[in-house]
Amino acid sequence: MFIVENYSLAIVFCFITMLCWGSWANTQKLVTGKWRFELFYWDYVIGILILSLIAALTLGSVGEQGRPFAEDLKQASMANIGSAFMGGIIFNLANILLTAAIAIAGMAVAFPIGIGIALILGVLINYWAVQKGAPGLLFSGVILVTIAIVLNAIAYKKLTAKDRQAKPAAKGIILSIIAGILMSFFYRFIAAAMDVNNFVNPEPEKMTPYTAFFIFATGIFASNFIFNTVLMKRPLEGAPISYKSYFKGKISLHLVGVLGGIIWGIGNIFNLVAAGKAGPAISYGLGQGATLVAAIWGVAVWKEFKGSSKLVSQLLAAMFVLFIAGLILIIAAGE
Repeated sequence: MFIVENYSLAIVFCFITMLCWGSWANTQKLVTGKWRFELFYWDYVIGILILSLIAALTLGSVGEQGRPFAEDLKQASMANIGSAFMGGIIFNLANILLTAAIAIAGMAVAFPIGIGIALILGVLINYWAVQKGAPGLLFSGVILVTIAIVLNAIAYKKLTAKDRQAKPAAKGIILSIIAGILMSFFYRFIAAAMDVNNFVNPEPEKMTPYTAFFIFATGIFASNFIFNTVLMKRPLEGAPISYKSYFKGKISLHLVGVLGGIIWGIGNIFNLVAAGKAGPAISYGLGQGATLVAAIWGVAVWKEFKGSSKLVSQLLAAMFVLFIAGLILIIAAGE
């Protein structure tokens, strides 16, 4: 299987993760007003599952290093399979709530709050489990990211202070917070199912990143029949919808959702592979720099802060600077 063998390449992989995780939500924005996000989400999950299988049968099955996908899956223990599967369930619930928050409050708000919280707690959880990296630099970077998130929240509050639609936006912020807390736990369940210290000769009964990702994606897909079905029957916004609506959708709308899942999936497999050299805490923390990427999309492309005051613009600029500085410290922590 393909394995990252040096820290520099691991960092490049983490930046690809950052771009993918921060950009997939653009596919949701593309279908907003044409396609309910509950229906979009089915295609998104299918996209993740497809990508995980493709990665397992290609990068996860070639070369002489590590265990190929089929062999690895066969020898994995039920405990490790269950751990990766549970990670998928936790991620799915968190991501459904985050997707709903994006629909309500916008990408520039939901991502910095939800994924920002996930970054802070997730780094702490993953570092506690595998203490790889300089803690001083790592947590200093996390602190800067925390400040950046606070500045983003202040900017949004000032933007909506005179907006009569502030109440629905507040619901989006609450959903973002809940999603962020849940999101901080999913990665630990996947990492626990892998031998992150040795991908070349992984410990018996543990899984390679490719196998763990496939089981994780299966957990997402299976749990979606519960979580998303409930959401379709009792939506956070709008009237209830049925599966008939999904099958009546245009092919182009379905393909956009599948594309969104594939983009996120590429980021995830790159991140898991990078964890072997960077460590789970650093790999996860850099990947969740997706917050910065998503905020740039929201501000520059989707104009979610259009017409804002000079103070709001200054707060956003400070948020970007602090976020970048925080990411630099997280990178330095692993060198």
